[in-house]
Amino acid sequence: MAAAAGPARLVRCGQKDELYRAGLRSGAGTALRGLAGARPWLAWRREVELLSDVAYFVLTTLSGYQTLGEEYVNIIQVDPSKKKVPSFLRRALFISLHTVVPYCLEKALLHLEHELQMEAEESRAPPALGFPSRSSIRSWIRKQVGELTEQQKKTASQVVYVLKQSIPLLHRLHLAVFYIQGTFYHLSKRITGISYVHFGGLQGEDQSIRSSYKFLGIISLFHLLLTIGVQMYSFKQKQRARQEWRLHRSLAHQKSRSKEAAAGRQSRCTLCLEERRHSTATPCGHLFCWECITAWCSTRAECPLCREKFHPQKLIYLRHYQM
Repeated sequence: MAAAAGPARLVRCGQKDELYRAGLRSGAGTALRGLAGARPWLAWRREVELLSDVAYFVLTTLSGYQTLGEEYVNIIQVDPSKKKVPSFLRRALFISLHTVVPYCLEKALLHLEHELQMEAEESRAPPALGFPSRSSIRSWIRKQVGELTEQQKKTASQVVYVLKQSIPLLHRLHLAVFYIQGTFYHLSKRITGISYVHFGGLQGEDQSIRSSYKFLGIISLFHLLLTIGVQMYSFKQKQRARQEWRLHRSLAHQKSRSKEAAAGRQSRCTLCLEERRHSTATPCGHLFCWECITAWCSTRAECPLCREKFHPQKLIYLRHYQM
């Protein structure tokens, strides 16, 4: 008699499938590294892992067979009616959502974040020569980013940041709901409505430990809410620190401007009573224009202010001095 598979079987199935998928990814990566070398393997490692996962599910789920994890715990996929196996289209959609979509989303967010950072750096620095070649998708993203306004780029950066922070939280939320409800171990199966039934064995085997999974789900949900609260508090603290820094910078700028204005009043030559040009210091530390003090020393070899005697060769020309 068939019964709905409990969370314990689904967890063991998922762990077993992940073990075999990891072995397949490792073997494919080793083969690529042996044939093409370490550099192509590093460049295409993520794509090789994607092809390995797709091949695993195509040879099992899409072909109408059990995966090795499903065979290990003796469970079978069923559609939402619980009376027949999922259709070919539903299984293909599950494989796409489980393997291809996460890869594309990760790459899109990575390229978009990189291009937004590049735009921000290029707006502050002169353009550099010799940019590396980009793929067509990355070039298209760069073209779209280049057409955005500054406010739109700022909004896009915030959206990318929120998405990168939200995706792991979404997976944790789904896992907590799975522990509580006991169905749909993977988010892709929840979206496509693919569940499991098992045959034979003790029917109450999973029911006896379901309460433990519910307790674990409640703890996971509480921990998730606590994590979200901490992140929101940290985000508000960063926003407050950024606002305080802007206020401090504006005050410092105003203070520096007032100091420059005061310095402008003090940077007058006492001989010509005009703003000092080519500042020159006497051995006693007083400042004058170069032309004024040299003309003064041609008649009197002493400081015009304190009357200290000195030789004209002791004058010090202050290059790049601003005061």
